[in-house]
Amino acid sequence: MGKIFRFYKDVDTDQIIASQYLLFPTFDEMKVHTFESLDPDFASSVRPGDFVVADENFGCGSSREQAPSVLKALGVKAVIAKSFARIFYRNSINIGLPVIICKELYDNVNAGDEMELDMEEGTISANGRKFSCTKLPENLQKILDQGGLIASLDRED
Repeated sequence: MGKIFRFYKDVDTDQIIASQYLLFPTFDEMKVHTFESLDPDFASSVRPGDFVVADENFGCGSSREQAPSVLKALGVKAVIAKSFARIFYRNSINIGLPVIICKELYDNVNAGDEMELDMEEGTISANGRKFSCTKLPENLQKILDQGGLIASLDRED
């Protein structure tokens, strides 16, 4: 179980991590500024295993890989949205952050609600209901299990 942090439609990568923080040399230094303009308390409130839930087109804007990286560095278990910007989705898989499409969840939960994600089954449980969501193909799930695309390619199997 993890707590839901809920964001609206068209959240762009500059709202996830503003460009002035990209100069910091590490994700540990950047992550404290995650969602600073939308929820100044996000970085201090989120705990490992919590979830970001959003409306449509999450992660639009620039192609900065730091956006999913700061979410992962904070311990966000997954981002669940109605839809994602293509480059954010790809960058998330590359760094090992699960990005899950669920059309119904956003309209049926509030910030602070608890939820559980079963990636194997492709379901989310929240508020006494079960929602169908993306069940990732085996090859993508393997990449995520290994920590992302680069980590997957670095492995000697």
